[in-house]
Amino acid sequence: MSASDGLRIRLHATDALRRRGLAAMLQAAGHTVTEDTPDVELCDVGRGARETEAPVVVLTDSEVVSGSPAGVLAADASADQLDLALRAVAAGLQVRSPATAVERGFAPVAEDAPLLTPREREILALVGQGLSNKSVARHLGISVHTVKFHLEALFAKLDATSRAEAVAKGLRGGVIEL
Repeated sequence: MSASDGLRIRLHATDALRRRGLAAMLQAAGHTVTEDTPDVELCDVGRGARETEAPVVVLTDSEVVSGSPAGVLAADASADQLDLALRAVAAGLQVRSPATAVERGFAPVAEDAPLLTPREREILALVGQGLSNKSVARHLGISVHTVKFHLEALFAKLDATSRAEAVAKGLRGGVIEL
């Protein structure tokens, strides 16, 4: 599916005016509002969706959302945010707006957090679990030298002088979770 392809969206909104507004936003983004088998379900203000295989995006200002929706956005999300969230969950990703992410237990990534490669994140998480360089190397199927190389890069990016400090900074910045 290309970025310009629209999705089939089943829309749940009890307020008729709100439903028309959301439907107009969806159609303007190239999506189709349907009652048939959808690609994504969109539920306004935390209303429950029918039993479905499709991922669910919930629009809400509440801290309490039933179930485990693939997406949670603020009720006043912009048309662009809504479009991107729908496309992301249709692609198998999870989406949380910054306001709802903290409320739902997702750690925010600090704006000034260093950009680590996926391998660096993986190594930092393993170090955080207490693994030695040799154990990390065995676990990942790489050499100890490569682990040391990644750790040096991590120390520089995180401005850390020890493994413990690197892990602590990674946890505080939301770069890794243990």
